[in-house]
Amino acid sequence: MTVAEFLDFVADVRGLAGERRRQRLAIVVDRLGLGPVIQQVVETLSKGFRRRVGLAQALIHDPQVLILDEPTDGLDPNQKHEVRRLINDLGKDKLVIVSTHILEEVHEVCTRAIIIADGRIVADETPTALEARSRYHHAVSLRFEKPEELDAARREIALLPEVAAVESDARELRLTAVPKPGADTLSAVSAVIVKHDWDVPELHLESGRLDEVFRSLTQPQSIAVSDAQGAGA
Repeated sequence: MTVAEFLDFVADVRGLAGERRRQRLAIVVDRLGLGPVIQQVVETLSKGFRRRVGLAQALIHDPQVLILDEPTDGLDPNQKHEVRRLINDLGKDKLVIVSTHILEEVHEVCTRAIIIADGRIVADETPTALEARSRYHHAVSLRFEKPEELDAARREIALLPEVAAVESDARELRLTAVPKPGADTLSAVSAVIVKHDWDVPELHLESGRLDEVFRSLTQPQSIAVSDAQGAGA
């Protein structure tokens, strides 16, 4: 089928007729930018456009709840950006539920995140609250220009009382200072950098790493602890 034929077919399945049918077809074609490919056979479209057609058929009857399974899987960075932009736009007036293992998607499109492991909900929070669980919450990440400065920084920053651990990447010349709970690691690390006048082209405070939180919550031992706490309650 062409895109037009496919959307007509879905409109028939949804029981749309008359003026409402014409309106809904025009709206989804415009909203998802399908005009340039409307007479093209669906199987000849790029993955990005095929994903748009999939969204169009799901939206044609104007549902209030939209469930998307891995909506950006297999797309290139530009296509991912476009689909995420569309999802954010849809979320303004609909409830959009996204099932995904791509954690960067949580940052881009979600206001609420639920993590499920072995059929159980192990977390139900905002993405920001989940990031705050990470040991990298408020960690200081920086990049150096010179290997000798990275080595010196690794040794000296590890001795700071505010720092719990130091991780470094010699290939990328990157260092991460993991904070102790409640410590102002940024000020302490910045003072060391200024003291030695090191060349640091990049420095930022991390919000936390969702992949680390996900792993900690979905490990078998974490689930067992959760079950034991539930039984005790």
